[in-house]
Amino acid sequence: MSPTPLILDTDPGIDDSVAFLFAVNSPELDLRAVTTVFGNVGPELTSANALRLLTMLGRTDIPVGIGADRPLVYPAAFRAEGWHGTDGLGGQSALLPEPAAAPDPRGAVQLMADTLRAAESPVTIVAIGPLTNVALLLASYPELKPRIGRLSIMGGGLAAGNTTPAAEFNIWSDPEAARRVLVEEDVPTSLVPLDLSLRCAVDSAWLAELAAAGGPAETLAKVVDHYRRQYLAFYGVDEVALHDVLAVLEAARPGMLRRTALPVEVDCGTGPGRGATFGNRMPDATGRRIDVLLDADVAEVSRFVLDRLTSGVPATR
Repeated sequence: MSPTPLILDTDPGIDDSVAFLFAVNSPELDLRAVTTVFGNVGPELTSANALRLLTMLGRTDIPVGIGADRPLVYPAAFRAEGWHGTDGLGGQSALLPEPAAAPDPRGAVQLMADTLRAAESPVTIVAIGPLTNVALLLASYPELKPRIGRLSIMGGGLAAGNTTPAAEFNIWSDPEAARRVLVEEDVPTSLVPLDLSLRCAVDSAWLAELAAAGGPAETLAKVVDHYRRQYLAFYGVDEVALHDVLAVLEAARPGMLRRTALPVEVDCGTGPGRGATFGNRMPDATGRRIDVLLDADVAEVSRFVLDRLTSGVPATR
């Protein structure tokens, strides 16, 4: 079976960087394009980080399109430098090589559209940052929706948030874009919320195995160490939730993360609930249903992800 064509829409980002390595190392996936968006840091840094990561992984053949530098409606209140460092890579960007390629001049939305048109089979879009680029793609090129096999999204939290008591960072960063994608569209969609990603946190022994693999895995283990220290200071536990890699895992191995079909809603108000994501579990719930990934064999997921990250980087296709 041919690998699934993949677009990675991202705001690197420490956990985003781990998702890059997983995507490149997964034989089920064929990474065709990377698009960047504001989020953990500004778009100039997310784009530079994406180019550095692809250079480190030997995949400078993959184009990188620079996308939205702000949300659709209101300006972003803040970035996530506290969690990701001022460079987005835990202060460790100097460990990665300088970019060996320039950004694609088409920009994110046009690059996405061209990739969809050129693909011989439906393309999966993995979105692991604010959903601004994806919302703009769907609004600008509605005729290309049949070319999208699935959206696999990391974002939201049904029980609680991590940026406000109600909202997860990616959704909170642009609730209007998130509502368009999660509520108003009709493209098949999987959502990995905090409810699952926080349960799939990894510990110091896991990170030690990642570092021991050498090469890009060792470099990323050093990048993740900043995240680890932030988790210890904030939560008082020595573990790290690598949220974004789960959305790539869902694209590579559908079914490993167990899904529940639910109508969802996103709070786009300006009060304390802004950015909250709700899943309607009522038996008579109406509205568009998406696959919300709420359960998994955590030990199996942890082992599978580590094996993929340490399996070696394939040669440039």
